Amino acid sequence: MDFITLIFLALALSADAFAVSVTNGMFCNKITTKKALLTGIFFGFFQALMPIQGFFLGKTFSDIVHRYQHWVALFLLGAIGINMLADAIKDQQNAKSTHPDKNIFAIKSLILQGIATSIDALAAGVSLAVLQINIFSASLLIGVVTFFCCFLGVYIGRIFGSLLGIKAKFVGGITLIIIGLKIFIENQFL
Repeated sequence: MDFITLIFLALALSADAFAVSVTNGMFCNKITTKKALLTGIFFGFFQALMPIQGFFLGKTFSDIVHRYQHWVALFLLGAIGINMLADAIKDQQNAKSTHPDKNIFAIKSLILQGIATSIDALAAGVSLAVLQINIFSASLLIGVVTFFCCFLGVYIGRIFGSLLGIKAKFVGGITLIIIGLKIFIENQFL
């Protein structure tokens, strides 16, 4: 696999993490460089780590990894999305803006989101093992591309969040649920 193909693989694998980063930016009342950096670092880290794990696990457990990856993504992204919808409903009922961004950028939340959005990278690691790719350089590239996509995604989301107001929380929650369902459906039925 050549370098250009690896770039496209990295962009494809970072798509879900980018979408969640945009959603986080929409959900946040105030974006700081620290929040954008943390998002990029956590998402990039898990996108880089998962192919390595998939590479080594895939040699012995490829059937199990492939069989349950979509359930994990559906559960984690669905739970985060439902929580965002619940916060949006509370805000709408109270008719005032709280600061939900404290939770969405918490380390625990970023870890869960990072894991959920990198499940497909785990499966990609299994495929890379078959292709006899240098997994460490490929994973580093995937992590770096994801970092930059997610860092920018937070700012892009903030622009849309400003335009949509409280509706951004509904859009964000629904988006996360849809991403979880998309991963589930693609792996369960296609």
